[in-house]
Amino acid sequence: MIVASDRLEQASEVSRPSWQHQLSHAIRDPRVLCQYLGLDDTWLEGARTGHALFEVRVPEAYFKRMAHNAPDDPLLRQVLPLGDEILAPAGYVADPLEEADHRPVRGLIHKYAGRVLLIASPTCAVNCRYCFRRHFPYSENSPSRAQWQEALDYLRDDPGIHEAILSGGDPLAASDRQLAWLAGELERIPHLKRLRIHTRLPVVIPDRVDSDLLAWLGNTRLQKVMVLHINHANEIDQAVVDACARLKAVGVTLLNQSVLLRGVNDDVTTLAVLSERLFEAGVLPYYLHVLDPVQGAAHFDVPDEEARTLVTRLRDHLPGFLMPRLVREIPGEASKTPL
Repeated sequence: MIVASDRLEQASEVSRPSWQHQLSHAIRDPRVLCQYLGLDDTWLEGARTGHALFEVRVPEAYFKRMAHNAPDDPLLRQVLPLGDEILAPAGYVADPLEEADHRPVRGLIHKYAGRVLLIASPTCAVNCRYCFRRHFPYSENSPSRAQWQEALDYLRDDPGIHEAILSGGDPLAASDRQLAWLAGELERIPHLKRLRIHTRLPVVIPDRVDSDLLAWLGNTRLQKVMVLHINHANEIDQAVVDACARLKAVGVTLLNQSVLLRGVNDDVTTLAVLSERLFEAGVLPYYLHVLDPVQGAAHFDVPDEEARTLVTRLRDHLPGFLMPRLVREIPGEASKTPL
């Protein structure tokens, strides 16, 4: 039986453009982004410089949460290209996590014991300027359905692997038909226990959490964990809260990982409000990453000692279960390194 709330949700889905439409119509021009947000032309030269290195991509549902004519808006800072991206300080490299050394087969990264990462889509809904994979060779790591068999065989042949992590790009940029097929293949591997999905799409386009996605997620035998990526409380509007509720209703455990970013969330109050807002939305804080030293993102860096001080002060404001773990990913280490 379809209850009234289900009818309202279905009607709402029909009345808005599909998530695919929203994804394909994301802003891809820095001039358009500046014009929509009322930024003067002094920002455009730097935006064009950064865009040439790593293109702009911002969905409407996300930029509508930004303040007008506010170049320091914390959401805008995450997506607006700057001339600073052309700087190349020592230590900032194209592959800061040395993932090229851990790709035994196409589309698969195996760095840690017990789990592997699958590049389920080369596309993101939003291009975050600090992304550690902004230089990743997706053209070499985007398997066709036939080519996925090599990665699936790799998982079948290693009984020590218990968790498959869908990543990208953003895995939810792939079609539900493709994802349902992949999830079905994974759940037939008997030693796999968990399916983890790292995604930003339910945040930047909440309509991505539709009935098709919920259908295959709700039907898998694998335990389901979704790790969202939210850096500031302003990213969590009612549409995001509703999307999280739909995911939890089909048994998805929701976690969040943030990146500590200069000018976005590098103060105690902002981090405390973020943790509280996450919990209100049914999401537990998980990791607070310091910046991976990727080329083009040095202007976001917060030094480790400052990060430690922030987290120490944050403990005075939050209960332990709302404290994210401050970590750095160091190539070659067996896990994330706590700071």
